[in-house]
Amino acid sequence: MNEFAIATLEATGLDTWSFLFSVVAVLAGAYLKGFTGFGASMFWMASLSIVLPPLEVVPMVLLFEVVTSIVLLPQIWQDIRWRSIALLLLGTWTATPVGIHALANLPAAPVRMALAVVVLVAAILILRGFALSKEPGRPATVGVGLMAGILNGSMGIVGPPVILFYFSSPVGVTAGRASIIAYFIGTDSVGTAMFAAQGLIGASVFWRTAVFLPILIAGAMVGNRGFVKTDPENFKRAALFVLMVLSVLLFLRAVWPA
Repeated sequence: MNEFAIATLEATGLDTWSFLFSVVAVLAGAYLKGFTGFGASMFWMASLSIVLPPLEVVPMVLLFEVVTSIVLLPQIWQDIRWRSIALLLLGTWTATPVGIHALANLPAAPVRMALAVVVLVAAILILRGFALSKEPGRPATVGVGLMAGILNGSMGIVGPPVILFYFSSPVGVTAGRASIIAYFIGTDSVGTAMFAAQGLIGASVFWRTAVFLPILIAGAMVGNRGFVKTDPENFKRAALFVLMVLSVLLFLRAVWPA
Protein backbone atom coordinates (compact mmCIF):
# COMPACT_ATOMS: atom_id res chain seq x y z
CA MET A 1 0.00 0.00 0.00
CA ASN A 2 1.52 3.34 -1.04
CA GLU A 3 1.77 6.44 1.11
CA PHE A 4 -1.24 8.14 -0.52
CA ALA A 5 -3.50 5.15 0.19
CA ILE A 6 -2.29 4.98 3.78
CA ALA A 7 -2.92 8.71 4.24
CA THR A 8 -6.42 8.32 2.75
CA LEU A 9 -7.31 5.50 5.15
CA GLU A 10 -5.95 7.46 8.10
CA ALA A 11 -8.04 10.48 7.09
CA THR A 12 -11.23 8.40 7.11
CA GLY A 13 -10.45 6.47 10.28
CA LEU A 14 -11.59 3.26 8.57
CA ASP A 15 -9.86 -0.07 8.03
CA THR A 16 -9.29 -1.30 4.47
CA TRP A 17 -12.44 -3.42 4.13
CA SER A 18 -14.68 -0.83 5.79
CA PHE A 19 -13.26 1.81 3.45
CA LEU A 20 -13.89 -0.31 0.33
CA PHE A 21 -17.43 -1.04 1.52
CA SER A 22 -17.99 2.69 2.09
CA VAL A 23 -16.70 3.53 -1.40
CA VAL A 24 -19.25 1.18 -2.99
CA ALA A 25 -22.05 2.50 -0.75
CA VAL A 26 -21.21 6.15 -1.44
CA LEU A 27 -21.00 5.53 -5.20
CA ALA A 28 -24.33 3.64 -5.31
CA GLY A 29 -26.10 6.32 -3.27
CA ALA A 30 -24.68 9.10 -5.44
CA TYR A 31 -25.89 7.32 -8.57
CA LEU A 32 -29.35 6.96 -7.00
CA LYS A 33 -29.38 10.67 -6.16
CA GLY A 34 -28.26 11.62 -9.66
CA PHE A 35 -30.88 9.41 -11.31
CA THR A 36 -34.03 9.84 -9.20
CA GLY A 37 -33.18 12.98 -7.21
CA PHE A 38 -34.04 11.30 -3.89
CA GLY A 39 -33.57 8.14 -1.84
CA ALA A 40 -29.83 8.54 -1.31
CA SER A 41 -30.06 9.64 2.33
CA MET A 42 -31.89 6.54 3.48
CA PHE A 43 -29.59 4.32 1.43
CA TRP A 44 -26.47 5.97 2.87
CA MET A 45 -27.85 5.82 6.41
CA ALA A 46 -28.69 2.12 6.13
CA SER A 47 -25.38 1.13 4.53
CA LEU A 48 -22.79 3.38 6.18
CA SER A 49 -24.23 2.74 9.66
CA ILE A 50 -22.87 -0.79 9.29
CA VAL A 51 -19.29 0.48 9.54
CA LEU A 52 -19.71 3.82 11.35
CA PRO A 53 -21.66 5.12 14.38
CA PRO A 54 -24.99 6.73 13.36
CA LEU A 55 -24.02 9.98 15.09
CA GLU A 56 -21.14 10.29 12.62
CA VAL A 57 -23.16 9.07 9.63
CA VAL A 58 -26.02 11.59 9.88
CA PRO A 59 -23.95 14.80 9.46
CA MET A 60 -21.86 13.12 6.77
CA VAL A 61 -25.00 12.15 4.84
CA LEU A 62 -26.26 15.75 5.08
CA LEU A 63 -22.97 16.92 3.56
CA PHE A 64 -23.24 14.25 0.86
CA GLU A 65 -26.73 15.47 -0.02
CA VAL A 66 -25.66 19.11 -0.23
CA VAL A 67 -22.61 18.25 -2.36
CA THR A 68 -24.49 16.05 -4.84
CA SER A 69 -27.36 18.54 -5.12
CA ILE A 70 -24.94 21.37 -5.92
CA VAL A 71 -23.17 19.16 -8.48
CA LEU A 72 -26.51 18.52 -10.21
CA LEU A 73 -27.72 22.13 -9.98
CA PRO A 74 -26.30 23.41 -13.33
CA GLN A 75 -28.01 20.56 -15.21
CA ILE A 76 -31.42 21.12 -13.58
CA TRP A 77 -31.49 24.90 -13.08
CA GLN A 78 -33.80 25.78 -15.95
CA ASP A 79 -36.38 23.13 -14.92
CA ILE A 80 -36.73 24.08 -11.24
CA ARG A 81 -40.14 25.37 -10.05
CA TRP A 82 -38.83 28.03 -7.67
CA ARG A 83 -42.24 29.36 -6.57
CA SER A 84 -43.45 26.00 -5.29
CA ILE A 85 -40.10 25.31 -3.61
CA ALA A 86 -40.31 28.59 -1.69
CA LEU A 87 -43.80 27.71 -0.45
CA LEU A 88 -42.77 24.16 0.44
CA LEU A 89 -39.75 25.38 2.40
CA LEU A 90 -41.89 27.96 4.20
CA GLY A 91 -44.17 25.17 5.40
CA THR A 92 -41.28 22.83 6.20
CA TRP A 93 -39.32 25.29 8.31
CA THR A 94 -42.50 26.43 10.10
CA ALA A 95 -43.67 22.93 11.04
CA THR A 96 -40.34 21.29 11.94
CA PRO A 97 -40.54 22.49 15.59
CA VAL A 98 -44.05 20.94 15.76
CA GLY A 99 -42.54 17.65 14.63
CA ILE A 100 -39.82 17.90 17.25
CA HIS A 101 -42.52 18.38 19.90
CA ALA A 102 -44.36 15.34 18.55
CA LEU A 103 -41.14 13.31 18.74
CA ALA A 104 -40.98 14.01 22.46
CA ASN A 105 -44.62 13.05 23.08
CA LEU A 106 -45.61 10.31 20.59
CA PRO A 107 -44.32 6.74 20.17
CA ALA A 108 -42.11 6.59 17.08
CA ALA A 109 -43.02 3.13 15.78
CA PRO A 110 -46.76 3.70 15.06
CA VAL A 111 -46.03 7.04 13.39
CA ARG A 112 -43.40 5.42 11.15
CA MET A 113 -45.76 2.59 10.26
CA ALA A 114 -48.55 5.03 9.36
CA LEU A 115 -46.19 7.10 7.20
CA ALA A 116 -44.89 4.00 5.42
CA VAL A 117 -48.42 2.80 4.61
CA VAL A 118 -49.59 6.21 3.39
CA VAL A 119 -46.51 6.67 1.17
CA LEU A 120 -46.82 3.14 -0.23
CA VAL A 121 -50.52 3.55 -1.06
CA ALA A 122 -49.97 6.99 -2.60
CA ALA A 123 -47.06 5.73 -4.73
CA ILE A 124 -49.16 2.80 -5.98
CA LEU A 125 -52.05 5.15 -6.86
CA ILE A 126 -49.74 7.44 -8.86
CA LEU A 127 -48.18 4.41 -10.53
CA ARG A 128 -51.66 3.28 -11.57
CA GLY A 129 -52.43 6.61 -13.17
CA PHE A 130 -53.62 9.01 -10.44
CA ALA A 131 -52.63 12.59 -11.26
CA LEU A 132 -53.75 16.08 -10.33
CA SER A 133 -55.49 17.98 -13.12
CA LYS A 134 -53.60 21.19 -12.35
CA GLU A 135 -50.64 22.36 -10.29
CA PRO A 136 -51.65 22.86 -6.62
CA GLY A 137 -52.19 26.42 -5.42
CA ARG A 138 -50.45 28.29 -2.64
CA PRO A 139 -52.40 26.90 0.38
CA ALA A 140 -52.06 23.28 -0.78
CA THR A 141 -48.34 23.70 -1.49
CA VAL A 142 -47.67 25.23 1.92
CA GLY A 143 -49.75 22.41 3.43
CA VAL A 144 -47.49 19.79 1.84
CA GLY A 145 -44.52 21.68 3.25
CA LEU A 146 -46.12 21.62 6.70
CA MET A 147 -46.52 17.83 6.48
CA ALA A 148 -42.89 17.52 5.42
CA GLY A 149 -41.81 19.72 8.34
CA ILE A 150 -43.72 17.63 10.87
CA LEU A 151 -42.10 14.47 9.50
CA ASN A 152 -38.71 16.18 9.47
CA GLY A 153 -38.93 17.12 13.13
CA SER A 154 -40.47 13.87 14.35
CA MET A 155 -38.57 11.32 12.24
CA GLY A 156 -35.84 13.10 10.31
CA ILE A 157 -37.66 12.17 7.07
CA VAL A 158 -38.64 15.13 4.93
CA GLY A 159 -38.97 13.81 1.39
CA PRO A 160 -42.07 11.63 0.84
CA PRO A 161 -44.79 14.35 0.81
CA VAL A 162 -42.72 16.54 -1.52
CA ILE A 163 -41.83 13.64 -3.85
CA LEU A 164 -45.49 12.60 -4.11
CA PHE A 165 -46.49 16.26 -4.55
CA TYR A 166 -44.33 16.66 -7.65
CA PHE A 167 -44.91 13.23 -9.19
CA SER A 168 -48.69 13.64 -8.98
CA SER A 169 -48.49 17.16 -10.40
CA PRO A 170 -48.84 17.96 -14.13
CA VAL A 171 -45.46 19.79 -14.15
CA GLY A 172 -43.76 16.70 -15.65
CA VAL A 173 -41.04 14.40 -14.36
CA THR A 174 -38.12 16.61 -15.46
CA ALA A 175 -39.39 19.66 -13.57
CA GLY A 176 -40.49 17.47 -10.65
CA ARG A 177 -37.09 15.80 -10.27
CA ALA A 178 -35.26 19.13 -10.61
CA SER A 179 -37.50 20.75 -7.99
CA ILE A 180 -37.07 17.84 -5.56
CA ILE A 181 -33.28 18.17 -5.80
CA ALA A 182 -33.43 21.95 -5.28
CA TYR A 183 -35.82 21.54 -2.34
CA PHE A 184 -33.37 19.20 -0.64
CA ILE A 185 -30.63 21.82 -0.95
CA GLY A 186 -32.76 24.09 1.24
CA THR A 187 -33.55 21.47 3.88
CA ASP A 188 -30.14 19.79 3.97
CA SER A 189 -28.22 23.07 4.12
CA VAL A 190 -30.21 24.11 7.19
CA GLY A 191 -29.70 20.66 8.73
CA THR A 192 -25.96 20.83 8.10
CA ALA A 193 -25.75 24.29 9.67
CA MET A 194 -27.63 23.04 12.76
CA PHE A 195 -25.27 20.07 13.16
CA ALA A 196 -22.24 22.33 12.72
CA ALA A 197 -23.59 24.79 15.31
CA GLN A 198 -23.86 21.93 17.80
CA GLY A 199 -20.29 20.82 17.10
CA LEU A 200 -21.35 17.54 15.49
CA ILE A 201 -19.36 18.00 12.28
CA GLY A 202 -15.87 17.23 13.47
CA ALA A 203 -12.59 16.70 11.64
CA SER A 204 -13.32 13.02 10.93
CA VAL A 205 -16.65 13.82 9.24
CA PHE A 206 -15.06 16.62 7.23
CA TRP A 207 -12.12 14.52 6.03
CA ARG A 208 -14.31 11.53 5.14
CA THR A 209 -16.49 13.80 3.04
CA ALA A 210 -13.42 15.27 1.35
CA VAL A 211 -12.04 11.80 0.59
CA PHE A 212 -15.37 10.64 -0.87
CA LEU A 213 -15.91 13.87 -2.85
CA PRO A 214 -14.66 12.54 -6.23
CA ILE A 215 -16.85 9.43 -5.82
CA LEU A 216 -19.89 11.56 -4.97
CA ILE A 217 -19.38 13.77 -8.03
CA ALA A 218 -18.80 10.81 -10.37
CA GLY A 219 -21.81 8.86 -9.09
CA ALA A 220 -24.15 11.86 -9.30
CA MET A 221 -23.03 12.76 -12.82
CA VAL A 222 -23.39 9.19 -14.10
CA GLY A 223 -26.82 8.95 -12.46
CA ASN A 224 -27.87 12.22 -14.08
CA ARG A 225 -26.69 10.90 -17.46
CA GLY A 226 -28.84 7.83 -16.88
CA PHE A 227 -31.85 10.06 -16.24
CA VAL A 228 -31.27 12.05 -19.44
CA LYS A 229 -31.23 8.84 -21.49
CA THR A 230 -34.36 7.38 -19.84
CA ASP A 231 -37.90 7.76 -21.16
CA PRO A 232 -39.89 10.04 -18.78
CA GLU A 233 -42.58 7.45 -18.09
CA ASN A 234 -40.00 4.74 -17.43
CA PHE A 235 -38.20 7.13 -15.11
CA LYS A 236 -41.39 7.91 -13.22
CA ARG A 237 -42.09 4.20 -12.74
CA ALA A 238 -38.53 3.59 -11.55
CA ALA A 239 -38.63 6.54 -9.13
CA LEU A 240 -41.97 5.46 -7.68
CA PHE A 241 -40.65 1.92 -7.29
CA VAL A 242 -37.70 3.32 -5.30
CA LEU A 243 -40.13 5.26 -3.12
CA MET A 244 -42.21 2.11 -2.53
CA VAL A 245 -39.10 0.14 -1.52
CA LEU A 246 -38.08 2.91 0.88
CA SER A 247 -41.56 2.93 2.44
CA VAL A 248 -41.37 -0.84 3.00
CA LEU A 249 -37.94 -0.43 4.60
CA LEU A 250 -39.33 2.31 6.83
CA PHE A 251 -42.17 0.02 7.90
CA LEU A 252 -39.73 -2.80 8.68
CA ARG A 253 -37.56 -0.40 10.64
CA ALA A 254 -40.58 0.51 12.76
CA VAL A 255 -41.54 -3.14 13.32
CA TRP A 256 -38.00 -4.31 14.06
CA PRO A 257 -36.00 -1.34 15.35
CA ALA A 258 -32.25 -1.73 15.52
